[in-house]
Amino acid sequence: MDPLQIALIVLAVAGVWAVVELALTLRRARSSVDALDRTLESVNATVAEARPVIAKLDGAIDDIQPALGQVEPLLKQGSIAVEALSADLIEVNGVLRDVSSVTGSVSTASGAVTGIANAASEKVQRLFAKHHDDPAAGSRVLSDTAGDAAVAGESDVASDDEAVPPAADEGEPKRRYYTYSDDTASTDQENSDE
Repeated sequence: MDPLQIALIVLAVAGVWAVVELALTLRRARSSVDALDRTLESVNATVAEARPVIAKLDGAIDDIQPALGQVEPLLKQGSIAVEALSADLIEVNGVLRDVSSVTGSVSTASGAVTGIANAASEKVQRLFAKHHDDPAAGSRVLSDTAGDAAVAGESDVASDDEAVPPAADEGEPKRRYYTYSDDTASTDQENSDE
């Protein structure tokens, strides 16, 4: 055999092999293209289903746009209100400080007034104590000789546990308190006793 024939046979075999490989590649490509077509069809179906949802979202966004335009002024008003509240709280803090100082001043003044009132009360009590010890005051007290005997009888009835007051001097009359009633019978009886 001639080398040229051998080369032609090798070339023919290589050509057949290339055609077979090309056919196998085209066959694989066709299955890939079929799978790609199926994928595109499912994507198209999904997009077709999503179009009404997207249209609704577009409508909702169109409806929200005016509300979003109103949110910014509301936020500005809220910021202004917070600043005003902060200023009011600062003023309240100042007022509370003033109230605290006024309360302290009132407490000090109250203590001073209480001290003055206590001092005056003590002076009045001392003054009355001096008048109480005055011997001339004893002559102003009413005395009753029959009442003295009754008081002496009451002291005899006193129990042993109680301390018996010491007997008063005979020259100094005992002090007694009288109560008056509305009925005349008791008044007549007192007059007859005297």
